This record gives sequence, structure tokens and C-alpha cells, in this order.
Amino acid sequence: MTNTDHAKKTKKLTQQVLKYAKGENKNSITQLLNTFIPFIALWVGAYLLMNISYLLSVPLIIVAAGFLIRIFIIFHDCCHGSFFKSKKVNLILGTITGVITLFPFTQWKRDHSIHHATSSNLDKRGTGDIWVFTIEEYQAASRWEKLMYRLYRNPVVMFGLGPIYLFLIKNRFNRKDAPLKERMNTYTTNALIVAFALCTILLVGWQAFLLIQGPIFFISGMLGIWLFYVQHTFEDTYFEEDENWDYVKAAVEGSSYYKLPPLLQWLTGNIGYHHVHHLSPRIPNYKLAKAHNETEQLKNIPTVTLLTSLQSLKFRLWDTTEKRFVGYKALKQIQQSN
Repeated sequence: MTNTDHAKKTKKLTQQVLKYAKGENKNSITQLLNTFIPFIALWVGAYLLMNISYLLSVPLIIVAAGFLIRIFIIFHDCCHGSFFKSKKVNLILGTITGVITLFPFTQWKRDHSIHHATSSNLDKRGTGDIWVFTIEEYQAASRWEKLMYRLYRNPVVMFGLGPIYLFLIKNRFNRKDAPLKERMNTYTTNALIVAFALCTILLVGWQAFLLIQGPIFFISGMLGIWLFYVQHTFEDTYFEEDENWDYVKAAVEGSSYYKLPPLLQWLTGNIGYHHVHHLSPRIPNYKLAKAHNETEQLKNIPTVTLLTSLQSLKFRLWDTTEKRFVGYKALKQIQQSN
């Protein structure tokens, strides 16, 4: 395919999905109701069942964690300005959902926008993405850097300690060069989180708060990181140097179609259609599936399922020659061949 043909195909694809990039207040309000009401009901139900047995609360806590992921997707859409038509409403709702999910709206909006603008670009890694080394970079790294990288990519650290570090620590601080508006939003979010926690503790007690909200936070955080990880870490994904990098290819080939069972797809706000989301971030989550199903060029892209997504746990390094993810064992093969 010539550059001209590719440009025409790219333009056609972006135009096809553009019609879905519009929030609808009716659908947005419906999603708020079918997300927040069940989440609150599950939380209250878990609290009431604790009087009988904490074990009875556990199933409700697990389901509530799923709804917290759904709340995060609403926050995510607000950051893209896609949930409501009003910028002000997106800011207010984004800040509120940011308090519930422990994410500062303005700070994360900036980082995530950079992620979208640089996803799969080997020369512009480092903001809002998963730490990825190429084979060459890993070989050239110091022992300390290799150790840190291995720890970072270890599933226990990434999905176990990751939620604690990201949500409770990293999100609470501003970057050094953050503008005043971003700093104030982070400070406001932190203050509201404390106020929200204190009010809840006054109502139910600190023990009930920790025993219910703690697991909800941890389970949703762990699954949230997993979703983000698998959406960009699959064997034949797309990475290129800046001079060869292409936004549409990064979206369609570098972001997975994570095909989930209908219930999980609903709970996760259709974020499995990540290729569509990266192609056009202004498409609200409730239109992603429709955009995928009605766009012919998107129907034959590589699909990741629950079973095949587990393979991503063995992917550690990007092979710039073979254009695919490999594990650490590939290093031994390279060393032996040399």
C-alpha cells in the first residue's frame, strides 16, 4: 500500500467513527443512575450483612468493586470531555468521580491526554503508560535498572502493590512543573477524599469503613491496572520510532479489542473496545461497541479474550526486530546466537 492509499484509508476510517463522537445526555444520565445506585446499595448491603457475618458481605464487596471500575470509566470519559456536552459539567462530575476513585481530575486528564498522543511511540514513552524496555535498552541498562524493571513488571508488584502506590501515593502529589489550576484541583480532590472518608467513618465506624472500602478499592484497582495493561500488552501489538509512528496504526494495532463476556463488558464500560477509544477518544463509552460493530475496517482486527489475555503476563520486552513482545528467555536465545 502506498503512502497515498494509506492516507486515504486512514482518513476514511477516522471519518467513519467521527459520527459516534458525541455524548448524549439521556444515555449519560441513565449510566449515572445504573452505576451509582447499585454501588451505594451494594455498599450499604455489605455493611448491614456485617452484623451477621463478614463472609456474607464479601460477594457484595466484590460486585461493588466492579461498579467502582464503572465509576472510573465515567471519570475517564469526563477527562476526555465525552460524557456530557458541557465542559463545566464534565469537570464537576469528573472531580466527584475522581474523589470516589482516588484520581485527581486535572492531573490525570493531562497525563492521559499525553498517553493518547504518544501511545506506542518508542521515542515518547514515560507519561501515562506502562514502563516498557526494548531488548536493546534492557541489555544496556545497569543492574539496578534491570532489577527495578523486573520488579515493576512482576505481576505481584504490578497488580498487588500497584494499586496502593498509584492511588494512595502517586495520585496525591503534583508534578514539579504543574500549573496552579492543576495543583489546586489535586489539593481539592485530596481534601474531599479526606472529608468523604471521615463522614463515612462517622456513619459506619472506622472498622466497617476499612473492611468494606479497603477491599473494594484494592480489587477494583488491581482489575483496573490489569485492564490497562492488557489493552497495550499483547504479542503483536504496535510500537514504532517517532519518524515512522502513525496515530491510527497506534490506535487500531497498538490497542487491543479485549472481548469480554457481556456482563464484564458492561461493568467495565466497554473499555475492551480500546482500539475504538484510541481511534477517537471523544466517543463516550456507551457508543464504543456500536462504533466497532458498524465500522467494517474494525471487524477484523486482532482479538484478545479472557483466556488469551493471560499470555500477556509472560511478555516483558519489546523486540524491535521481530516487532513483538517477548519474555526474558528471548535474551538467552539472543546471547547464545551471538
